[in-house]
Amino acid sequence: MASTEAVDAANAPEKEEAAAEQNKRSPSDFLKAVLGRPVNVRLNSGTDYRGVLACLDGYMNIAMEQTEEYVDGQLKSKYGDCFIRGNNVLYISSQRR
Repeated sequence: MASTEAVDAANAPEKEEAAAEQNKRSPSDFLKAVLGRPVNVRLNSGTDYRGVLACLDGYMNIAMEQTEEYVDGQLKSKYGDCFIRGNNVLYISSQRR
């Protein structure tokens, strides 16, 4: 019985690595998953835009709908549609509905 436990213990790191690889998602997978869903887009300037991700391209140019602009955490403006040039984007995060 002790030898079986030793074999299981030796295989544990391999099993963990295999499970981690199955759970890995690429940034492309994330972006496909959040299309049409609420997101938060942070710009290099620190400004946040929250709205529904309508589409984006390979340059990270973004189109959003029902967009709200937040500066220093305070709501500044609301837009029907919003287009953001990709070189200004710091990150995109999903938002709870």
